[in-house]
Amino acid sequence: MRMLVAGGLALMLAAAARGEPLRHDHPIIGTWRITLPDGSCSETYRIRPDGTTLVFSNEEVAESTFTISDQPDKDGFYRQTDTITKDNGKRDCSNQITKPGKAITNYLQFHPNGNLFVMCVDRNLERCIGPFIRVRGQSI
Repeated sequence: MRMLVAGGLALMLAAAARGEPLRHDHPIIGTWRITLPDGSCSETYRIRPDGTTLVFSNEEVAESTFTISDQPDKDGFYRQTDTITKDNGKRDCSNQITKPGKAITNYLQFHPNGNLFVMCVDRNLERCIGPFIRVRGQSI
C-alpha cells in the first residue's frame, strides 16, 4: 500500500510538472515573440502541447506549466493560468528576477489570422500587452 501511495504521488508530481495537454490544434501552441516598444528587448515563448512553456527574456531563461481554456469565451478570451517552475535567476526584459511558484492568470485574445495575440489582465482590452507575434520556421 505504501508503494502504491508513493507511486501515485510521483505520477501527480509528474503531471504537475508537465501541465495539462492541449488539443493538437489549439491556437496557443507554437513559438511567440513580443518586443518592447523601444525595440530594446524581446521575449520568446515556446509553448508546447503538453502544457509547458520555455521562455527567453533578456538574460532570463524560465520554464513554466500552464492551463488554458480549450475554447474562447463569448467575448473571444481564453483564460490562461501560468506557473513558473524553473528560472535561472537572471533579469528579464522588465529588469526583474522571476521567482518560481506563483500562479498568474491572464486572458488571451487571438487575431482572426491566428498569428497575433494580446495578453490582458481582465476579460477586456483595457490593460493588455502585445502583440505576441507567431514565429514560424524557427525553433528555440
